[in-house]
Formats: sequence, structure tokens, C-alpha cells
Amino acid sequence: MSEPTNLDGRCRAVIEAVKPEIDGGQFAIKRVVGEQVVVECDAFGDGHDTLTVVLRYRREGADQWQEHAMVALGNDRWRGVFSVSELGRYEYTISAWVDHFQSWRHDFQRRIDPDDIHLALRVGAEWIAAAADRARGDEAKQLRGWAEWLGGDGDLETRRVQALDGELARLMMRYADRRWASNYAHSLSVIVDPPYARFSTWYEVFPRSCGIRLEHGSLRDAARWLPRIHDMGFDVVYLPPIHPIGRINRKGKNNTLIAEPDDVGVPWAIGAAEGGHTAIHPQLGTLGDFHDFVRRANELNMQVALDIAFQAAPDHPWVSEHPQWFRWRPDGTVQYAENPPKKYQDIYPLNFESEDWQNLWDELTDVFLYWCQQGVMIFRVDNPHTKAFRFWDYAIAKVKAQYPQAIFLSEAFTRPKVMHRLAKGGFTQSYTYFTWRNTKEELEAYLQELTATDSREYFRPNFWPNTPDILPHYLQYGGRPAFLIRLVLAATMTANYGIYGPAYEVWEHTPLAPDKEEYRYSEKYEIKDWALDRPDALTDFIARINRIRHSHPALHADWRLVFHSIDNDQMLCYSKTDETLSDIILVVVSLDYRATQSGWATLDLTALGVDPERPYQVEDLISGERYTWQGERNYVELNPHKVAAHIFHVSANMSTDSTTDHG
Repeated sequence: MSEPTNLDGRCRAVIEAVKPEIDGGQFAIKRVVGEQVVVECDAFGDGHDTLTVVLRYRREGADQWQEHAMVALGNDRWRGVFSVSELGRYEYTISAWVDHFQSWRHDFQRRIDPDDIHLALRVGAEWIAAAADRARGDEAKQLRGWAEWLGGDGDLETRRVQALDGELARLMMRYADRRWASNYAHSLSVIVDPPYARFSTWYEVFPRSCGIRLEHGSLRDAARWLPRIHDMGFDVVYLPPIHPIGRINRKGKNNTLIAEPDDVGVPWAIGAAEGGHTAIHPQLGTLGDFHDFVRRANELNMQVALDIAFQAAPDHPWVSEHPQWFRWRPDGTVQYAENPPKKYQDIYPLNFESEDWQNLWDELTDVFLYWCQQGVMIFRVDNPHTKAFRFWDYAIAKVKAQYPQAIFLSEAFTRPKVMHRLAKGGFTQSYTYFTWRNTKEELEAYLQELTATDSREYFRPNFWPNTPDILPHYLQYGGRPAFLIRLVLAATMTANYGIYGPAYEVWEHTPLAPDKEEYRYSEKYEIKDWALDRPDALTDFIARINRIRHSHPALHADWRLVFHSIDNDQMLCYSKTDETLSDIILVVVSLDYRATQSGWATLDLTALGVDPERPYQVEDLISGERYTWQGERNYVELNPHKVAAHIFHVSANMSTDSTTDHG
């Protein structure tokens, strides 16, 4: 609940239960340019007087607030809406007051006794005269004229009708007496991002594997891959760290502790004699090559995302220049990174409890700003949950103050509350547990959490069925059908998704060991020569799914996801629509990568905007086949060795005869 900010005892309105509001206004909600913010609250006062409630909003730093009257929903619940049209931050709040003129007007409409009406008109005239004193110019003159006319002795019926004039009500609202308005205690915030914060399709590629015959590739080689990545329908090309790789304690193939002379090391072991987080690995090329890579991606309407990993190889310049930024052990060595039983001897974590923490924060923030200056506006941040929350609050806010179009993807596979705190603190998108949600029950529950609870106001999911670090057991055991299934789920359940590129196309599924979720011969440790021309590669299928995504606005957002019943636990049925129901997508997926599954789907036709009394057409956007359905209950069958999914576009109801139905 919010107390009136001026604490005047005559402030009679109460404002509480405001939504959206994150932790009492401590954190901002998120939108993209052009979206609406729907605000609701409980607002009420004592007695029977009429309340006026207004939603106030402005671009952060603007002098003037804009206002919209909120609409009463019943039971003292109110709703207002405003749109965000520019990048950056907006703020919003609520004001409410007992509106004596509106209370008078409400009662006046019910009066029938002439003497009663005459006296009431004189009372109303006093309220109008008071408003005239607050008004200016012609509007003040108008109000004074109304006050004189209504409080005079003219024709009673004419004056009664004039008292209820809509223009008078508008002016009285404009110049309402707000001396005792209750103002919500919090000014709430909205971070407004570019559209690709809400809808994006990511492809991760290691430039060093873009060469020929296992030769170390370069950014120039990677640039030659861009048309192919674009043709598959990806709009974000994501590069793992492109910096010099440490030589001290360098890891060998399959994470062996001793590297051979030709081992290239792990890109996340950042820093060597050639430089650190603002340097480019010499074998990848020059800064000019990087600029050319970004330019060529942009020409194809793709954005470049860089991996930012705040850690250091033992020979990173920071270790010698800023030893106070690291933890030193009693034997005089630096504590390397560990996630027992995993050990990362080639990586030194930073000490966020350093006495020199402010300089550390500024140095790391400058890394983001440097790459923004080079044309990069999207960052995938490695392991942000192992760094101080308040550092991210500081760094992201500072970067977005200069580059409001910047996007930050949180790679934090960790405890839920930690993941959510990072999202609240400014991360634009977040990796999720989708990678390990495989059953119908798990997927439905998790997607409901992501799309239908208050967390959707700040937590934007980005689904990844695989990463260079993670080869899930489902993909290990299910082979090609499993890759097809998980791709369809990731691409249609959420508006943001990505794949770790060539490995997914050739459905690489050989684990390091049966109990491990890691790749054998992982690209993290060696250069790969991907056989992308394999006849069983998923390239064409991926392109088809991405074309469907881009062509259908229903798949460009998350909040209108609806699950439909289907009488088979191995099958999932869900829909997405745009706000006007002009684009309706219905997805049916088999979760079984072994055998054919079938079932009867019972559809929520109201959610689909379909008339249950008339037939309607569904077109499978994967196969191109069309079906005519009738009613809520329909049969579906899926063979995982062909395609284990339908992505239906639902057409408007069809006429039951050959004549034109004018409805």
C-alpha cells in the first residue's frame, strides 16, 4: 500500500496493489519500442464520493508528465494504458483524488425534484467557478460562463441538460482540484529496448572453425559464412570470445591438462601478451577485419553479438598490472576457477571484494563501451551469476545510458532466484532451464511460469537446445528426430531462441562420457571441420522453421501462449496469436523421438478466435498440407522419423456453402 506522498490528512484516496511493479519499484519492467504498458491498481476512498484516478508517465528526464484517466473495472480496480515510443527509460505512477465535481455530477443525474435541481445547479456552479480560477485564457472564460449560466435563473431544463455537457466534464477534469490528491509513493520504471530484444534468432559460430581443412579460421573466413547464416533465417550471429587466448595452463583437446604445441586453447581463457578484453586474437585478424565483419552482417540485416566473459588467463595483462583484482593464495599463486568437480586452471576469476572494486567496475564497464564503439550492440555475458549483482546494475545502466539499444543476454544456468535477480538488474534476455525440460508436464509448467506470471514483466526467456558447454541427454539419445523436436519447441514456444550452430545442423550428439552433458572433441578446445553438406544435415529444416517464425507475428512475442488439451502424454499442443487474432498459429509436437504418436486434441476455440459452429482450415506450414477441421476436437498423428511436429496456420472460419458469407 502507498500512503499519500504529502501526508495531508485531507488526502482521502488510497492507492495499492499496483501492477506491474517489481519489488516496490526497485527494478524496472521491460518493453520494446511501440509496445503498450497496461497498469492496474486498487484505488478507493471513504464514503460514497466519486474518485478520479490518473496514470501519469513520461520519458525519464522530461519536465512534463503526460496523463491518461484510468478506467474503473469494478470492485475498486482501475486500469490505464500508455505506449512507449522511444528507446531508453520511462517512468510512471498513479494519482487519485476525491473528485467533488464528478461526485456532484453523478448525484445530479438522478435528481428529479425541480427545487432540488435548482439548488444543485447553484452548488455545481460554485465548483465550476473554482475551476475557472485554476484555468487560463479562453478555457477560464468558458468555465466562468458556464458557472454564471448554471447558477442563474434561466430555463431549468436547459440548464439541467447543459450541466451534463461532455465538454464541461472535460474542462472540469482538466482543471480538477488536486490539492488533496494521493500520489503513489513510487515512481515506477520501464526500460524500452529495440524490437530485437523481444524477437531474435541466434546462431553461434566459432570463427576459428570457419577456415579450410582444419586451418585456423579468421574473421574474414567467418564473414564468408554470413550469407549462409542469413539464408537460414538467423538475425543474430554470436561469436564466442575473439580475444587472445592464454598460453599458461592452456587446456588441450577434451579438456586435458597438458596442451600439445598445436592446441588452440579455450576462447574463454582470455588474455595473453597480445592483450586482453579489448584485443583481437592475432590469428582471427585485425580490428579492421572485425569492422568489416560487423558491416557485412549489418548489410544482411543481422546483428553481431559478442561473448563477454569477465575472467582472465594467467598471462592476461590485468594479472600483472592489477594484481589486487584477484584472490591470492598463501603459496603466492592466484586462485583459479573451480566448479567442483570441474577445475579451470587456465582461468582466473576476478575478486569483486577487492579494495579496488570501483576501478575494477569501471574497467569492466569500459570493455562494453569499447565494443559498442566498434559497432556491437548485443552481448552474451558468460556466467554473470559469479559476479556481484550490484556491479551488473551499475555497468548495464551506464552502458544503456549511452547506448539504449544495447542488449545483454544472461548466461546463468543457476538457481532461479539468482537468474531472476540478474534479469531485474538489467539483463535484457536470459538463458533458461528449457534445455532440461523434456516432458509434457515439465514444459507446460515451465512455460506457464515464463509467460503467465508477473516475472514476464522483466524476465525475457531465450531458449537454447544446445550450447558448446551443454549436450543434453535428450539430444544424445534421440539422434536426428530429437534435434528436430527440440528445434521446433525452442523456435515456437518463445520469441527468442538460438542454437550452437554447425553442431546442431549436423546433429552432433557424441558425449564425452555416458554420464556427461559435454561433447567429445568439443569445439571449445579444438578447431572443427564441419561436414555441412551432409545430406541428412538439418540446414534446410532450420531455414524453413525460421522462415515461419519471421513470417508470422504470432510467434514474435511470448505472452499469448495457450496450451490446449491433447489425450496423449507424449504430445504437446499449444497456440500463439497476435493481439488482433489476425495471425493464429497452432503447434502440435510429439515428444517421443522413437515411435509414432497420435491423439485427439481438444482446442480452446475462443482463444483461437474460431466459431465452433463452422468449419475452419489449418495449413501445415512445414509440409504445406491443408486440412478442414470442425469443432474443438480433432485427430493428429506424428512420426518422428519424418517430422514430429505440425505448425498449423489457422484460417478464418469457412462458409458452409458456396455463397459469400457476409456474416
